[in-house]
Amino acid sequence: MQDKQKTPIERLESMRAEALVGGGEKRIEAQHAKGKLTARERISLLLDPGTFEELGMLVTHRSTNFGLDKQKFLGDGVVTGYGKVNGRLIYVFSQDFTVLGGSLAEAHAEKICKIMDLALENGAPVVGLNDSGGARIQEGVVSLGGYADIFHRNVRASGVVPQLSLILGPCAGGAVYSPALTDFTLMVEGSSYMFVTGPNVVKAVTHEEVTSEELGGAQTHAMKSGVTHFTAPHEAAAIEQAKQILSFLPQNCEEDPLLLNYQNTTNEKRAKLDTLIPESAQQPYDIREAIFEISDADSFLEVQKDYAENIVVGFARLAGRSIGIVANQPAFLAGVLDIHASKKAARFVRTCDAFNVPLLVLEDVPGFLPGTDQEWNGIITNGAKLLYAFSEATVPRITVITRKAYGGAYDVMNSRNIGADMVYSWPTAEIAVMGAKGAAEIIFRKEISSAADPEAKLAEKEAEYAELFAHPYNAASRGYVDEVITPSDTREKLIRAFDMLKNKVRNTPRKKHGNIPL
Repeated sequence: MQDKQKTPIERLESMRAEALVGGGEKRIEAQHAKGKLTARERISLLLDPGTFEELGMLVTHRSTNFGLDKQKFLGDGVVTGYGKVNGRLIYVFSQDFTVLGGSLAEAHAEKICKIMDLALENGAPVVGLNDSGGARIQEGVVSLGGYADIFHRNVRASGVVPQLSLILGPCAGGAVYSPALTDFTLMVEGSSYMFVTGPNVVKAVTHEEVTSEELGGAQTHAMKSGVTHFTAPHEAAAIEQAKQILSFLPQNCEEDPLLLNYQNTTNEKRAKLDTLIPESAQQPYDIREAIFEISDADSFLEVQKDYAENIVVGFARLAGRSIGIVANQPAFLAGVLDIHASKKAARFVRTCDAFNVPLLVLEDVPGFLPGTDQEWNGIITNGAKLLYAFSEATVPRITVITRKAYGGAYDVMNSRNIGADMVYSWPTAEIAVMGAKGAAEIIFRKEISSAADPEAKLAEKEAEYAELFAHPYNAASRGYVDEVITPSDTREKLIRAFDMLKNKVRNTPRKKHGNIPL
């Protein structure tokens, strides 16, 4: 590493050159052969050209166990520093799989902790590019301590600065908990996986035969577990997704998201919305059509698209303003709330609230999903998570009821009584304890059973109940709905309402924190 004949500057340049090749050309070639980029290539895709400032390039480990004294690499398997994404400061760490498998140990962890501390002190997002074989076994408990140091900082930074985790290779054992603590996790299809215990351990303990991809691949976590928020076909696409997410978020919890220039048009009406709701209340429609019409063109970024598809969540822009959207999806399970949908929406609501992103709720919900599976697995406490998330949110919150708003689910989906700032309703809305048929069967049970023609009597009583309750006007008369609006006017109404609410301040009781029903 050292040559006494070199000048000080030559020596520095030589060390820099050594650091830049990581684990060497052969290992770089092996990385490329797997369809993966190197740590520095990933950073160059993420950051604006010429903005990266590397910290800790010359750091090395201090261990001599198990031959590590003969395996010292400058940087110790992680590239850390800061730069800009679309002109805004971010901190980044990128694990280098070519150096000791990107394994995390004392010096490696210290580098990551350093940039996390800087991010917290200076109020800027942290992006982690994860590609690691896990804890460096040769360093023993020190490696585990390094992970714990990172976890602790993840929690301290939570809700203060945005944290994004890109999984670009293996992520196993204790390593999975840092991404799980961050705001968004992104995975690459076919080359990344996450699990607490790998296939070999699973086989030894449970005798299950399973591949890494089946156990913890991108599609598994996108569809079954909900662990990842986004998947991408390749690394460049995942990095582009990360940039998109950052564009909707502020630098920190003290700032507002960036307001983009919006060319005010004379006509914000969206005529397509007037014909979106089918004539039959039993017929499905895709709520995304409403989202696309209401939001700015091509601005909607859906989060956890393939998980709990009965609810749709994501970021969009409305007249240039960043908003979070939570919408029941009638095209899947009739838009009911179940365990997975409640957790998915609750997490998104709290993320938006933490980072001052106003919330728009599009409501068409027939209730909570019934059944033993739901009850035994805790639909009560899981549904309460969503109720809690909306109730504690202090950002501007607007609800638009498009069709059904039944039972406890009506309350949970950002009703006026849990703190919604504005509630609009389309004339197609039905706000009631339950559907007309079910209500008639309960209220008029004796009358129907004793009638000469029970079916005709049920139809009569169903129509009677519907006339009384299957509309938005009772709720409007009570002030639970601020205005019943023509669907085509929705975008215009929302633009004005969110502008009206932009300086909203809500003071909450002083406390350490609430006790969300986990």
